[in-house]
Amino acid sequence: MESMSNLAVAGVFMAVLGIALAALLAFANRKLFVYEDPRIGQVEDLLPKSNCGACGQPGCRGFAEKVVTGDIVPAQCTVSSPQQRQDIADLLGVVAGNVEKKVARLACAGGKHVAFVRARYAGLKTCRAAAVVGGGGKECAWGCLGLGDCEAVCEFDALHLNAQGLPVVDADKCSACNDCVEVCPKGLFSLELVSHRLWVACKNHADGDTAERSCEVACTACGKCVADAAPGLITLDGELASIRYELNAWATRGATERCPTGAIVWFESPNSAVKGATAKKILRLDALPQLM
Repeated sequence: MESMSNLAVAGVFMAVLGIALAALLAFANRKLFVYEDPRIGQVEDLLPKSNCGACGQPGCRGFAEKVVTGDIVPAQCTVSSPQQRQDIADLLGVVAGNVEKKVARLACAGGKHVAFVRARYAGLKTCRAAAVVGGGGKECAWGCLGLGDCEAVCEFDALHLNAQGLPVVDADKCSACNDCVEVCPKGLFSLELVSHRLWVACKNHADGDTAERSCEVACTACGKCVADAAPGLITLDGELASIRYELNAWATRGATERCPTGAIVWFESPNSAVKGATAKKILRLDALPQLM
């Protein structure tokens, strides 16, 4: 009888404890409940779910939250198609907005056929590894190493190495996700507005003669582009031409015409860069010999 009584007491205790905990959880749920707009999930479902960060948010979920609160416009997701952006705008009853496209640009044109090497690198085939070993073996200390870290990290198939080992960006596929910018050990990539049509495809800060001895298409800081451009648009920064894009409205192809090496180019379209009329013609396709 005593054992049965103990079991009954234990049963009652457990029942009371269960009711108390349930009441506590219910109270906590009401007090700590955070309302979430159901449209956030609906917007997220309309996004490409690449979580690339090109929009400036940590991922597609973060982007959806900001769009729903009106902090950013649907067009800021550069990976989405125009129809996807309009679908989001229609769901929220807002305008899709206009955001100028950005693309990754490479500040180097020194492929194997125009840039010399001073040592053969035989280590791990990544730019980051090569850069640790004497800068990678290229004569130009600022030049692209051509081992394809940027190509490997690009999730949008927008980067490929050409026959001369130089990364080529497909502007139509580029989402401006910033991955290539972060992975390049030489800091050669940057994200640029497509309206920035004038571009210096070089980052060599050596004096002109030294720069051209290491790469035939290097900027020699001759100053011709500075003289031919609108006042203040191009300056010489540490033996290298630099474009002030706050004056971009005054940029014209004329600034490239007398560049002797073709280091400064004009983008006729996001995928087509042209050199000036006086730039040396490079017909060689084979790699240059190693310097002794």
